Amino acid sequence: DWVLPHLLARFGDRLRPEMDAALEPAPLDLRVNLLRGTREDAQAALLAEGLEANPTPLSPWGLRIEGRRAVTSGAAFQTGLVEIQDEGSQLVAALVGATPDMRVVDWCAGAGGKTLALAMLMQNRGQLVACDVSAPRLEGATRRLRRAGVSNTERHLVGPGDKWAKRRAGSFDRVLVDAPCTGTGTWRRNPDARLRLRELDLDELRPKQAGILDDAARLVRVGGRLVYATCSLLLEENEAQVDAFLARQPGFQVVPLDQAWTLPAAVPCAGPYLSLTPLRHGTDGFFGAVLERTA
Repeated sequence: DWVLPHLLARFGDRLRPEMDAALEPAPLDLRVNLLRGTREDAQAALLAEGLEANPTPLSPWGLRIEGRRAVTSGAAFQTGLVEIQDEGSQLVAALVGATPDMRVVDWCAGAGGKTLALAMLMQNRGQLVACDVSAPRLEGATRRLRRAGVSNTERHLVGPGDKWAKRRAGSFDRVLVDAPCTGTGTWRRNPDARLRLRELDLDELRPKQAGILDDAARLVRVGGRLVYATCSLLLEENEAQVDAFLARQPGFQVVPLDQAWTLPAAVPCAGPYLSLTPLRHGTDGFFGAVLERTA
C-alpha cells in the first residue's frame, strides 16, 4: 500500500492500465551481438533451434520471442551471437551514444549486460571500463564478455578508499550510471519483487543513488556526458534524482531526448528523458537521462 501514492503521482489516471500491463507476462527479448553476426543471422540461427524471433520495434539489434523459451543452451547463445536483454535496457545503452573513438565507463556494471551492448556499439574499439562494487558480479561479466568476443573492456572493482576514480577524474567521454533502484519497472518479469519491496528500501536507495551520481560525475570530461538510468517507475528515483543532481552540480545540463536519440526508430517519449513503461512501449519500465558536462 505504501507505494501506491508514489505510483499515482507518476501515472495519475493512467495508473490502472499501467499496472494491468505490469501483470502481463514479459516476452523474451534478445540483443543481437553485431560483433558475431547480423540480426538476420541470429533469426536464422534461432529458427534452426525451433525458436521464432521477430525484430523489436525500437531497438535495431533486438529480437523478441513470445513466451518463456529456453535459449541459453542453444548455439546462438553459446557462441555469443545473442544475449538476453530487454529492449528497454538496449535503448538505455544506445542513449550513451558510445562510439569507437571514445573512453567510456559503465560505473554500475553488475554482470555486464549494458557493458556488452556498449562494447558492440564501440565496435570492440576505444576504451571501455566496467566498474562495480561486487567481485562476483564482475567475474560473471568477464565470462559474458569472453563469450561475446569483446576485447576492448577492462574491469575495476570499486572498494573503500579506492583512488581509481580520483586519478581519472575528467578523462572519460561517456559515463553510464545504471543505478541500484527499487526495480518497480521489472515487476512483470519479477512479480514476487512487489511483495518484497519495503518503504525502507526506497529511503535507503535515494541517498545511495545521489552519492553514486556524484562519484561518477567526477569522471566526465568537459563536453562529455553522464547517463543516469534506472529500471524504476518512481519519480523519486528518476526525475527528482536528476533535479537534485543538477542543483548540486551546476556544471551539468540536460541533453533533451530528441537530441540524444540516435536510433532509426522515432523518439519513443515526449519530454526530456527516456521514460519507458510496459503499457506504452512493450518494454520493462526504464528511465534514462543524458547530462552533459559544460564546465
